[in-house]
Amino acid sequence: MGQKVHPNGFRLGVIRTWSSVWYAGRDYAELLHEDLKLRDYIKKRLYNTGVAKVDIERAGRKAKVHIYTARPGLVIGQRGAEVDKLRSELEMLTGRELLINIHEVLSPELSAQLVAESIAQQLQRRISFRRAIKKSMQSTMRLGAKGIRLRVSGRLNGAEIARTENAHEGSVPLHTLRADIDYGFAISHTTYGCIGVKCWIYHGEVMPGEYVGTPGTDAMSQRRRERAPGRSR
Repeated sequence: MGQKVHPNGFRLGVIRTWSSVWYAGRDYAELLHEDLKLRDYIKKRLYNTGVAKVDIERAGRKAKVHIYTARPGLVIGQRGAEVDKLRSELEMLTGRELLINIHEVLSPELSAQLVAESIAQQLQRRISFRRAIKKSMQSTMRLGAKGIRLRVSGRLNGAEIARTENAHEGSVPLHTLRADIDYGFAISHTTYGCIGVKCWIYHGEVMPGEYVGTPGTDAMSQRRRERAPGRSR
């Protein structure tokens, strides 16, 4: 089960919280598609700033967008010019008032999404996939991760036949629900076709009643102690 299901969705309500926090009635589908448009636009607009995650909160006609990035200076801009421009673009896209909060990812090497995107960018620059994988694994383990697993699929190094290559170091217990496993996926668009990159990073076990934050941020190092859904005090 743990080998097939998405690691983040598998742990929702156990050690992870939802990335969209709001309630809706008949307009649920509309708001869901709006969230998808917001995330897609932000990822494309801020592609070179290392966006690890986008959380969205809603209350009435207003929405709050939390952007976790490895390069907050580029997102904010001089005197906040860039983030103001981004907010205006998103408000035109959604037609509602938005508040944007920028959070810094202090250790990009511990974020599975950023590691996957880094490898994908290296493959686009025609760097050997084995070299890119080895370098990423060493950096992640050096910063304190318990384990890392990587998978790349496609026409690797321009080979005629597509194949899948796996690499791992340390422990990555996908079946254990209390295991804090971060997952990321990226696509590398090369001259030979698309290459998919998947990354799993194991940060250790989470005690009952705790929720984990975004990997590489202050919220990750200071795990918020909250009562888990359905648990008695």
